[in-house]
Amino acid sequence: MSRITAIETAIPSGIMPNLLLVRIHTEDGFVGCGETYYTPHAIASLIHDWMAERLLGADALAIESHWRFLYERCTPFGHPGAEMRALSALDLALWDILGQACKQPVYRLLGGPVREAIPVYNTSGGPSYGALNGATGTPRHPGWPGYGDIGQKGPLQDNWSSHFAAGDLAEELLAEGITAMKLWPFDCAAHRNGGLHISWADVEEAMKPLREIRDRVGMKMDIAIEGHAFFHLPAAERIADALREIKPLWLEDVLRVDHIGTLADFRRRSGLPIAASEMLLGRKEYLAVLQAQACDYCMVDPTWNGGISETRRVIDMAQTFNIPSTIHDCTGPLTLFSGLHLAASSANVVFQETVRAHIRSFYEKLVDTLPVITQGKAQLPTGVGLGTRLKDELFREGVNGWRISRAG
Repeated sequence: MSRITAIETAIPSGIMPNLLLVRIHTEDGFVGCGETYYTPHAIASLIHDWMAERLLGADALAIESHWRFLYERCTPFGHPGAEMRALSALDLALWDILGQACKQPVYRLLGGPVREAIPVYNTSGGPSYGALNGATGTPRHPGWPGYGDIGQKGPLQDNWSSHFAAGDLAEELLAEGITAMKLWPFDCAAHRNGGLHISWADVEEAMKPLREIRDRVGMKMDIAIEGHAFFHLPAAERIADALREIKPLWLEDVLRVDHIGTLADFRRRSGLPIAASEMLLGRKEYLAVLQAQACDYCMVDPTWNGGISETRRVIDMAQTFNIPSTIHDCTGPLTLFSGLHLAASSANVVFQETVRAHIRSFYEKLVDTLPVITQGKAQLPTGVGLGTRLKDELFREGVNGWRISRAG
């Protein structure tokens, strides 16, 4: 038994203000790391004011027992949102401790490797997408989903390039061996006019960078379209009608997932592959989507969906429907590392999302080891547990909203 002695949280407000970092300490010196994204102050309160009561003094290696207890206590409040993200962060940290205790990387504890490297795609966020604007040190936007900073022309400014130099970006990615990219050219129309309707003029504006990619590199690049759930059915159908010419890899959250029947209808009408969705939380929501035949790819985020524990169950469930899974990450480094362990140990994961601008600009400020990505594939993490650690300087009294709860 390895008893939990303390739980720490910190919000790296000078780096990524919506990220919550978690560390769990044990009596035998293990320190497990976790994270989640959005509403970090609310999640920190859930962890310290409520979930810590279950964990402090308890066996850190009893992961499933803790997961089920906390999940069942959350559900009387209604469907968990912040609660599920808090549970996700804690679950990552507990798996990290288990790996350290067993002296193994997490993917070996999940059944061992099924591949030597993991295919990735690049999401077109820039260095300040979801993070701080380097020029001013302040967020350009408070961080609503789907409203990230578009950036400006320059190195790794992939969001800016996806709008104004998409052909150059596609060529640059291909030169790195990356053969799939994700962008969101239709969001601007929703920001201006809402998602009830999209004009053909707005559609044509959004299609320009996509056509530029096809004209420049042909079918060498897979193009995934992100919609950030901005559009209702008629607008989504108009978008899908235009997108057929570029043969997208998938349409992701062009339509909200509020009604599974509507999403299934949209999939049938569009005739295009649908990815759904990191906005779903837990097996029961994914099961409804799979049973309704509403998706072609099961998109799941391990630090929103219930951690490594629940995400592995969703991936396995999707496999029984012959639906591949793809792992979301446009947030922090531990989300990426946990996804890599899940992808390493499951034959049903087709892609791991990466944001090269994040990895190369500020992840090194958060963790001591970065993922290794070469020729469009991520190498399996090395080292025990998650294979990386949150930096000690992020957890200090008086900075980053640091809080600690101790046993006794």
